[in-house]
Amino acid sequence: MSHTLFRSTLVAVVTAVAAAAVAPVAYAQSEQQKLVGAAETTFSNFVRDPDMTWFQQNVGRAKGVLIAPEVVKAGFILGGSGGRAVLLAKDAKSGKWVGPAFYSMATGSVGFQAGVAVSETITLVMTEKGMNSLLASSFKMGADASVAAGPVGAGAKSDVVADLIAFSRSKGVYGGLNLDGTVVKTSDDWNDAFYGKKVLPPDILVRMNVSAKGAEKLLAEVAKVAGGK
Repeated sequence: MSHTLFRSTLVAVVTAVAAAAVAPVAYAQSEQQKLVGAAETTFSNFVRDPDMTWFQQNVGRAKGVLIAPEVVKAGFILGGSGGRAVLLAKDAKSGKWVGPAFYSMATGSVGFQAGVAVSETITLVMTEKGMNSLLASSFKMGADASVAAGPVGAGAKSDVVADLIAFSRSKGVYGGLNLDGTVVKTSDDWNDAFYGKKVLPPDILVRMNVSAKGAEKLLAEVAKVAGGK
């Protein structure tokens, strides 16, 4: 093999290895960006619905918004549900919306279930206790912070008092959702990949040490509806 051919082959091999090494990171990034985009769509869906007046009128009081674009419930006799979510928080001093931080949600259930159901959910974080629970690495809704189903309907005027108030949408139909018992965990690997460094939810939502251009559209949409910057 000539020196030139050997050098060309070596360059090709090195390029292929480098591409293979980078590929998983690029894929992870695209999955996270896809979730952020889906969260924006979910939020817009809730905002546009005429039956979601309580949500629309009270989202401005929320300290945070946890958006899960796709929660899958499946099983037969023994089942459960789960999905990924993003959390945005409103800085108390500046009024600026920051985030997202990435989370996973999972719950188990016992009872008759058949088939698969897919819902999108938004949980309003109404208290400091609720926000502090989400800043932990893992917590259980209902145990570590109270959770209630949000009122729905054009004339809904219920005074709901809870740390977390949850809404869901399934196949175009909105309704209250009981997330009691759902375990919420931080997705550290997704946070690290999205921001390109090791970060925890407090770094993102409290200390605001990082930001991402890929989240600007979602943050702007939430700020437009919920107030703030």
